[in-house]
Formats: sequence, C-alpha cells, structure tokens
Amino acid sequence: MIPTESAAGRYLGLESWTTPDMVDALLESQMTATAAAFGARDALALAVDQAAERLLNGGRLLYLGAGTSGRLAALDAAELAPTFGWPTDRAIALMAGGPNAFIHAAEGAEDDGPAAIAALDSVHMTAADVVIGLAASGRTPYVVAGLTHARAQGALAVAIGNNPTGAITQAADIALTAATGAEVLAGSTRMKAGTAQKALLNCLSTGVFIKMGYVYRGRMVEMRPTNQKLHIRAVQMVAELADAAPAQAEAALAQADGSIKLAVVMLLRDLPLAAAKQVLADANGRLNRALTGT
Repeated sequence: MIPTESAAGRYLGLESWTTPDMVDALLESQMTATAAAFGARDALALAVDQAAERLLNGGRLLYLGAGTSGRLAALDAAELAPTFGWPTDRAIALMAGGPNAFIHAAEGAEDDGPAAIAALDSVHMTAADVVIGLAASGRTPYVVAGLTHARAQGALAVAIGNNPTGAITQAADIALTAATGAEVLAGSTRMKAGTAQKALLNCLSTGVFIKMGYVYRGRMVEMRPTNQKLHIRAVQMVAELADAAPAQAEAALAQADGSIKLAVVMLLRDLPLAAAKQVLADANGRLNRALTGT
C-alpha cells in the first residue's frame, strides 16, 4: 500500500477525542511533516545548484502536478514574481486537468500521462528548463509521464513526493522525498504530505534564487515595489543596506526607477545613475560583487 493511503494507528478514534487532544494531534502531524522534509537535504542541495545553473543560462521553471500537489506548485510559481522580480513567463505551473483544475477538482485528470507531455510541448520546453514534478503517492501518471519526457528532452527533471519507492523517483534526475507516512486522515495528502511538499518547494526555489544572486544580506533585493506596502519595504531595505536616511533612500529609489540594487550601489559607492548601472552590469547583477568590486 502507498504510505499516504494507509491509516495511522496513532490517530484511530480521533473523532472521539477531546478537541484540545485532536488539535494537538493535528499540529503534531504538521511538525512531523516538516521534519520528514529534512531527509531530502542532500538531494535538495544538488537540485538547488543544478537548477540555478540552468536558470542563469536562460532556462525556466516548469511545474507539474495534480490536485493538492499541483496547487502547491502553482503557489510557488506565482510567488516568484513578487518575491524576486522573476518574469512570470519563466515560472509556469501545468496542472492535470488544465487551468480550471486549480480551483475545481478534476480527479480523473491525474491518470492522463499524455496530457503532461502535451502540456510541456505546448510551452515549448527545452533542455535549458527545470521541470519540477510533484506527487504525494509518487506514482501519479501525469507527473511520471511529464518527468520522463522532460528528462528525455534534456531538461533537468526534479521530483518532489512522499513515497520513497514511487515511480517519480526513477523518472527524475533528482528526487526530493519526504517520507511522511500515513496521514491523520488516510489518503488526505493535503495534510502531512502537502506540508512537506510545500516546505521542499519553499526551500528549493528560495535556495535557487539565493544562488543566483537575488538575495543580499537576507533581503529580497530584486523585489519590485509595485504597491504601497512593497514601496515602504523597498525604502527600508535601501536605507538599511546603504546606511542612509529614509529620505535619501526614497530619493535614490525613485531615481533608480524602483531598483533596490541600483539605489544601494548609487548610495554606497556615491555614483550617478549611469555609472551605477554599469557597475551592476559588470557584476552580472550581483549586488555583493558590485559593492566590493570582486
């Protein structure tokens, strides 16, 4: 039996427990899920390095999933633009059952392997891309077929799942497996399995962007201030990183057309806009190199 489909003895009779005991058990299961994700540490580090290399050479992130796994993938893809300023056409989530399945369940769609191949072909997948396939069971035909196709075409195929013996682990170049075991509710993989998958997605995409130079001193320096909250955050980042007064930071940010990195270079290196742009370009957009000259 697939581990996530079995009933855990720990939770038998859960419906008769007191509410505090029930809540304790639910929270305990979530902590267990996060701990299970740590088991993929070595594979995660490998995936971060290899994915960053692909993206730096023009590749994209393409996500594949069905049901909960597909929705988690879509969430990760959607967050990359506001967090890192990553182009939306370079982070694409492909869902079994099509776009409508992000909101409405399309249970049978996960069995359609050829649909995943067609979806990848429709976005013109190339060997430069990184394809991330998620499946709690590890055997979802849509994800297995997509990863197999991606690997055959030379793309980096990364699997994220919860079954150590699942087919996706063989279909991918790198498999990130969080063995979360039986669920609180047998088969309800939005619980432990979903939490572990979300943790691995968070760490994978964040790690990739750190490796690519999108983070400096723990700040999201590629973020674009597209609303009032983000504008305030950007001004604060520039002020802190450049050791400048908020008014100076805001003025520099305005001159730099909202570019946090450019504003910091202008202030810390006392450079006009054009010269700061050149320094940043010479550093391949990496703020640490632009500031140190190394």
